[in-house]
Amino acid sequence: MVDGSSKLELRKLAKYFGDVRAVDGIDLKIATGESVVLLGPSGCGKTTTLRSVAGFIQPDGGEILLDGNVIATDTNMLPPEKRNLGMVFQNYAVWPHRTVFQNVSYALVIKKRPKQEISDRVYRALELVQLSGLQDRYPGELSGGQQQRVALARAIVAEPAMLLLDEPLSNLDAGLREEMRFELKELQERIEMTTLYVTHDQEEALVLADRIVVMSNGKIEQVAAPTDIYLRPATQFVADFVGINNIIEGKVEDTDQTGGRVRVSQEYGDPFWASGPKDVVAGLSKGAGVSVSVRPEAIRVNGAAEDDNPSINARVKASAFLGNRFDLRLDIKGREFRCQVPQMDFGDEVNVNINPELAWVIA
Repeated sequence: MVDGSSKLELRKLAKYFGDVRAVDGIDLKIATGESVVLLGPSGCGKTTTLRSVAGFIQPDGGEILLDGNVIATDTNMLPPEKRNLGMVFQNYAVWPHRTVFQNVSYALVIKKRPKQEISDRVYRALELVQLSGLQDRYPGELSGGQQQRVALARAIVAEPAMLLLDEPLSNLDAGLREEMRFELKELQERIEMTTLYVTHDQEEALVLADRIVVMSNGKIEQVAAPTDIYLRPATQFVADFVGINNIIEGKVEDTDQTGGRVRVSQEYGDPFWASGPKDVVAGLSKGAGVSVSVRPEAIRVNGAAEDDNPSINARVKASAFLGNRFDLRLDIKGREFRCQVPQMDFGDEVNVNINPELAWVIA
């Protein structure tokens, strides 16, 4: 449970590699018990940020605070082993010549904890990650998912102040990766451990995060709950990176500041209503240019027009069956739009209508 106090704080954190600003002066607070996911493409700065928190990289600017104490600046850095952080790597990093018990107990043995305490805490950690009864096996006798659970147990057995995970599921096959997402989420909720997680997989981020931090070129594009990241993106980068997206460029024809809506004129048909942040809507004037993010589920096909939004003629260029839905590529005046429908009960020529609650004005 998130209690509101800051477990980790990044203040103007910066790291440069030559002329590359890998992390470019970012600010971030993570509350105690919160699960935060750093999401973005390769080279966006997410792994550099995580490794700076872990103590493997010294910042070139700013500072990192853990439980209110400064643990890293550009001049001083607390070594990794003194930060009391649990780390789970992409490649598991379990020792093949040690049993599951020996792998998990290693940190406690190094700290010279009493044998009974070690045994109790190891068995508890194995129970949490659903590996009870496998303590005497070697990693080579385990599946990839089980090896990843060993790495998790080893990270949590010492009861760290915070858990750091660097793409921990990327080496698993698709089915196991999906299963482990939910197991990780359940584990985080059970032990209520503050978690900082790095991934480039947007579905992973949506499942695991209390908040998602979307990064690009060393900067933070948006920090928000998963639903807000997907439905209310702050920038076009966020809208394009997370999920399928259609961007409509237009101009403001009218605003409804009380309802947080904008009527947008555009080249594909009559003006339509879209929603947006009230502070952004309040600052828009008639004739101003705007961009609108339209998710596939915001486009109704052959449905009744609602909320005064017009119907637009479209042609179905292609369709793909995805099991529980059809993915459509629509041609509207020479422009391709993506939408998804539960069933294909229409021909090639259709009318589409944009749901004003799901169309979002980007600042």
